[in-house]
Order: sequence, then structure tokens, then C-alpha cells
Amino acid sequence: MGLTVLIVEDEKNARENIAAFLSKKDYEVLEAENIKGAKKVLGEGSADVVLLDVQLPDGLGTNLLEETAKDPTRPPIILITANGDIDMAVEAMKNGAHDFIQKPVKFPRLESSIERAGKSVRMRRELGHLRKDQSQHDFVLGESERMATLLSQSERAAQASSSVLITGETGTGKEVLARAIHRMGPRADKAFIAINCAAVQSTMIESELFGHEAGAFTGADKKKPGLMEVANDGILFLDEISSMPKDMQAKLLRALEERSFRRMGGTTLINVDVQILAASNRILTSMIENGEFRDDLYYRLKVVDLEMPALRDHKEDIPELVGFFVNEFNPRMGLNITDIKPKALEALVAYDWPGNIRELRNTIERAMLFCDDAAIDLAHLPAELLKPQKKRKSKK
Repeated sequence: MGLTVLIVEDEKNARENIAAFLSKKDYEVLEAENIKGAKKVLGEGSADVVLLDVQLPDGLGTNLLEETAKDPTRPPIILITANGDIDMAVEAMKNGAHDFIQKPVKFPRLESSIERAGKSVRMRRELGHLRKDQSQHDFVLGESERMATLLSQSERAAQASSSVLITGETGTGKEVLARAIHRMGPRADKAFIAINCAAVQSTMIESELFGHEAGAFTGADKKKPGLMEVANDGILFLDEISSMPKDMQAKLLRALEERSFRRMGGTTLINVDVQILAASNRILTSMIENGEFRDDLYYRLKVVDLEMPALRDHKEDIPELVGFFVNEFNPRMGLNITDIKPKALEALVAYDWPGNIRELRNTIERAMLFCDDAAIDLAHLPAELLKPQKKRKSKK
């Protein structure tokens, strides 16, 4: 992605020297010698990054910074300061300046600052692209190479109606992926039935999955179809499959192998055609070694094995995810938030996200709750996001 840099500098030689350097580095360059000229270029929306001298013939560059502070589309501004302007520049940083560079300008320092500003620009472009594009979708996973590969594998599994085992940390979006598989396959117009195995009492999970006949056990006063029967021709999503008791694992395996089962207390064999998607945040191979999970069920489930990465391992998808959540919450909360300030987006990318995508979603909802402007800013983010963090190692 090419960047266009606007140089606002009244000294012709300095302006031309910076322009020549940036042109050699493959940046597009625009020039202005005063605030009036800078406003004209900014109004056209053609600048991605602004190099702004503080002392200009028609006023202070910091005044332009203040005037455009509430404009969510304003590009990152890097101030160019003389020695006597440093205190002013530090104050300007508090008011939203991206960086400041002292005169005489050192080109390596300038290039480094523009590169950092460029990351913010890329994030904002992705957000803007998403707002135009995302309305037709009700789920999002990300567009990084890793997530694109994952989605491609998911689509193949969906088309083949294969069993899929989805693994990953809590909050990485395993059910989101399962629902995406449902939408992408030939069963999209059929039922998607989800059950969280960890949320069902071990004594009741057989009844939940296979149903029961009247009188099958105390309290069973009428016949009840199970979720596998309800999901016939569609998809059954078994979330937290690792929580399923071992005796139930054996019964599930038999039902999957034979594509049939009997209700509790019943004698009639019920045939079903169900695609099974299962998810676990625990390492099932370790559970097999410990005798906690059946290896034959494991291999039956993982015809296709998809691992959802932790958010800290695909942070390049954060801008798209943020844009999706902003679009999701705007109508629900009666808001019209259209952007996120570069420094706020940088803070989101810098954070480690131990709660993964679920934590990011909750963070954006909270930020929007406290945002009265058109753009989310640092002040709207929870304090823990802005604290230094210890590096976490990804699970393998």
C-alpha cells in the first residue's frame, strides 16, 4: 500500500530536501507552504500522513492540529519543531499529534516515524473498507493469511459435510467458525443445533442428545426428541466436547458410526443424517493419554481438524474485527460511531488479549457505551489495556 505524505513547510529548501528523500523511498509527496494550503489538501482527503512545521507564515501548526482534533478522518500528523518549540510539541502530542521531530530533520528518524504512522493508516483503511463491505455479513473471522487458510479449509469441510473438530483457547471464535461452516455448505438452509456439553448435567446429556420416551426415567412424563434428531439433515455443534462423560462418549461414537440411535427407554431405531462439528478448548490428545477421552471418538470427530489461533497470534485482523463489532453495535445501541482514533487502534493491537476475540468484542461494546463522539479514543478504553504487559507464549 502506497502512502501519500503532505509536507507543510515554508522553507523551500527544507521542503524540497524532505520531498526528494521521501520520493526515493517510494512515497507520494504533496507540498504546502502554509496552513491555508495544508487545509486545502486536507479537505481533498488526498494525504495519508502530514509533516507539519510549527512556525508557519499564517499561524502555528499546532493551531491546525487543534482545529482538526475532532475530525475522525484526519491523517496522522508529525510535527517538525525548532528547539524553542519542544514544550509546545509535547503538549501537542497530548492533543493528538502522532509524533514530533526536531530540526534539523534526520532522515532515518523521519522514515521511522512515517512508517509507524503508516501502520495506523493501514488500520484505518481496513476499517473504512470493512464498513462498506461488511453489511452483507453477520460473522467475521479475519483476512490474514492464517485465517484465510482456515476459512478455505472450512469451506471444503462444509461442502463435503465432513465431521470437523475445532480446537483453540476460550474466546477464539470456535462457535463463530462452526456457524460459518453451516452457512458455507449445502446444509445452510437446514438446522444448526448447538449444545454446550459442559453446561449440561452428566445425567441429562444422553436425554439431551438422543431424547427419551415417556416414562424412561423419573420426571419423563412425555416423549421428547433429542437434539440429534432435531438436527437431522443439518448440523449438530457439540461445544466443549471434552466435558462429555466417557460412557456417553461411547454412545455418541456408536450413533455417529451407525448414523442411528434409540431414544432413552425406546426400542425404535431412528436414522439420521447429521454433520457433526465439535469444539474443545482443552488438548484432547493429552486427555486421551490420561484416559479421559476416547481415542476412537477423537479420530471419528477430527476428519477435518481446525485450530483457531489466539488473537495475539493474528493481530493484523484486529482492525477488521473492530470494524465488524462497531457495525454490529451501532444499530443495537442507537449510535453512529464511524471510526477509531489511531492511538486507540494502536493500543488495541499492542494488547495481548488473554480473552481473545470475545474480550475484544466486549471491549468495543464498553468503549462505544462511553463514547459520545464519532470516533473511539484512548479515553474510552479500559485502563488495563494501557498498562505494560508480560509477554505470553502461544500454546502449541
